[in-house]
Amino acid sequence: MELQLYNVSPRIPEELSFLETLANNIWWCWHQNAIELFVRIDPAAWRKQKGTAKAFLRNVPQSRMEELAKDAGYLRQLAAVKAEYEKEVASRLDICKRQVAYFSLEFGIHESIRIFSGGLGVLAGDHLKAASDLKLPLVAVGLLYRQGYFRQVLDRTGWQIEHYPISEIQDLPVVRACDSNGDELIIRMRLAEREIAVAVWILWVGNVPLVLLDTELPQNPPDLREVTWRLYGGDKRMRLHQELLLGIGGVKALLAMGCDPAVCHMNEGHAGFLSLARISHMVNDLGYDPDTALEVVWRSNIFTTHTPVPAGNEVFDINLLRPYLAVFASEAKLDLDRVIRWGIPIHERGRTSEMSMTVFGLRLAANYSNGVSKLHGEVARQMWKHLWPGRSEGEIPITSITNGVHVASWISRRIAQLFERYLSPKWIQNPDKDKLRAELDRMPDEELWMTHELCRQSLVRHARKWALNNVRYMGENGEGVPGKTVLQSDILTIGFARRFATYKRGTLLLRDSQRLLNILRDTRRPVQFIFAGKAHPADNEGKKLIQDLIRFAQENGVQDKMLFAENYDIGMARKLVQGVDVWLNNPRRPQEASGTSGMKAAINGVINCSILDGWWAEAYDGENGWAIKDSNYFTVDEDRDNYESQQLFNLLEREIIPCFYDRGANDIPVRWVKRMKESIITGLSMFSSNRMVSEYNEMFYVPAEKAYCALTTDNAALAHKLVEQKRGLVENFDAGKLSITYPQISSSLADVHVGDTIDMTVEVQLGGLKPEDVSVDAYGGTVDAHSDIVDSFYVPMTMTKDNGGGNYSYKCTVVCNSAGRFGLTARIKAAGTDWDNSVPGFVCWPK
Repeated sequence: MELQLYNVSPRIPEELSFLETLANNIWWCWHQNAIELFVRIDPAAWRKQKGTAKAFLRNVPQSRMEELAKDAGYLRQLAAVKAEYEKEVASRLDICKRQVAYFSLEFGIHESIRIFSGGLGVLAGDHLKAASDLKLPLVAVGLLYRQGYFRQVLDRTGWQIEHYPISEIQDLPVVRACDSNGDELIIRMRLAEREIAVAVWILWVGNVPLVLLDTELPQNPPDLREVTWRLYGGDKRMRLHQELLLGIGGVKALLAMGCDPAVCHMNEGHAGFLSLARISHMVNDLGYDPDTALEVVWRSNIFTTHTPVPAGNEVFDINLLRPYLAVFASEAKLDLDRVIRWGIPIHERGRTSEMSMTVFGLRLAANYSNGVSKLHGEVARQMWKHLWPGRSEGEIPITSITNGVHVASWISRRIAQLFERYLSPKWIQNPDKDKLRAELDRMPDEELWMTHELCRQSLVRHARKWALNNVRYMGENGEGVPGKTVLQSDILTIGFARRFATYKRGTLLLRDSQRLLNILRDTRRPVQFIFAGKAHPADNEGKKLIQDLIRFAQENGVQDKMLFAENYDIGMARKLVQGVDVWLNNPRRPQEASGTSGMKAAINGVINCSILDGWWAEAYDGENGWAIKDSNYFTVDEDRDNYESQQLFNLLEREIIPCFYDRGANDIPVRWVKRMKESIITGLSMFSSNRMVSEYNEMFYVPAEKAYCALTTDNAALAHKLVEQKRGLVENFDAGKLSITYPQISSSLADVHVGDTIDMTVEVQLGGLKPEDVSVDAYGGTVDAHSDIVDSFYVPMTMTKDNGGGNYSYKCTVVCNSAGRFGLTARIKAAGTDWDNSVPGFVCWPK
């Protein structure tokens, strides 16, 4: 029987009409008073819907709506939330006026919107929320996955199985985007020899519109409809389709909506193809030639890398890429091989069959590229310095902006209420560290501790519910596990929750099983652990780590003290970072780019115990948590893991557990609470997403927009000028027409002291360039054990003689300002700073 399907929703009374507005903007999810509006309608039904606000409202009985319309207390709270919403959101910019576009393959905004997998997506979601709070003119672009990332199910043996439930589009807070005629927008793009139709949706994140692309359309063949089914699903071709859709399709969608952003921010290499779409737009719609468009694009793009492991950076086989890129290169009037070369380092050309999306992204955003912590910035400069041959690491134009977390989204309601009583009104907005410390000192230890204990009790209640859902592997027929026998609400609780990949070492504690069992079976100072996390569907080694933890608990009868919680998501993460006592993180340094879960724990007063990697390397100060001693002396992972597991056990047995159970008056662990306060100070003052996005705005968005405006003014006159300048530089630097001699030093370098000077001269051949086209510098700096320059300096040299035929003599004096071991040479570079960051740049060294 063929049925016509339809939904019947309650008729919401006029007095409650704002609820529909609220349900259609995910703003509510980081405003506790707004959340409580939904909870008050029907707490049990709200919990069952897990935050799907539209579906929740659709199922509220009409009688309940009529009852609430007469509830003076409810209407008063509704009016207060509406006033706050209108203050923060009502004056939002039209999409066409947004100057910054933020592209990401995933966004973790709320657990009810399953278009994320883990940390990268949650970071992107927090980025949008902070941009909304700061009222930045930002628009975001992603994909609307119908199945999203998988739901984790663990079988009786603890092996991960992936399920892909379908998201009901009518339950999501999305609306179809419209074109200038008011019709539902559908864009079309080529995938090699085929055309794909793409629906465009908008999800409002407060003030920020998130544009989502959707290929689930009847006019697409089945395999192309699948492009937006699963996040990180399918083979390499499917991944390529998704990344082309994000980059090329994303720009096309924005343009079709009347938005032509000045700045495009690529959150990882997945969005790298957007540069081709921008060039194509400038060539075909604005009338620029391809080289002029290229100058505008690479000088106004932003690229953020999150991957400190070479193998983790996205690459595509060139033979797979060619038929796809041929279409877009042709549209942009670019040579296909030239486009492919943008993704291959010079030293690998002709020797590799792959194109790197990270190299592609760095090359096409060389003025504004960053890692996501100070340590990761150092690692990224080391990893990618070969793109800029001959430069010291200090000159590699990859800076760092340390990640942050959206405080309002992650802080416990109880802790937030405590802060409202004792901290200044702007405690959520990057408070001054010293002022915050003074305010926390005035907060009674008893109040902070009792508030945290309530958070732990809440976590344990939820964890027991999780355990009831885990009967498949908690024991046959649930034996020995049911509800109240799992975990205790008043003992030291340690949390470990993150993606299960081998480098994150989720089973580090299992390396000394007897010491772990001694801790778990100690009745005088009891300890319990909660683990959670998913392994990538194709990562069997990661799945085995999960299974090893579960089997250990099963085989040793410690399932009541060592719980693995199934199907880790944002909702579970909130409960964990708010309720555990210690947040454990033990990756192999320096393979954790940043790590934000520990920041979320810190703002709640949870204390971090971590390897000094990622954010913790710059956050740890000796008072705000514990650092697991690592060692770089081991060259074999097995030896290193054994050593660092012992260091972790030493911390647990000698410092962490004794500190927690060292109780003073009123059973308050005074030393522990002191560390809790220091943890809060660190998290709130240094690691919020408002601070992070403010830094992106000041360091990248504002200057990149100014650069775009300067480059495109007067029909791109400045960009045209740069193209002409580049032609002269290429003809001389790249063609090998320039040369410079090794510097001649006037005195011995065998006996040099601080304050001494070094006079040096060089002879140069400038080919077809003039002295004003270049800068000839003395170049030096401190050196490492390999005699490579680490921290560089340069001193401009003065031309002393024109020797004819493009030959010139230069000299300068170098002052020795500090002691140390140094190296000194000379170089020719393009004059000014316009080309300093270009890849590979224009630099000539002595030969």
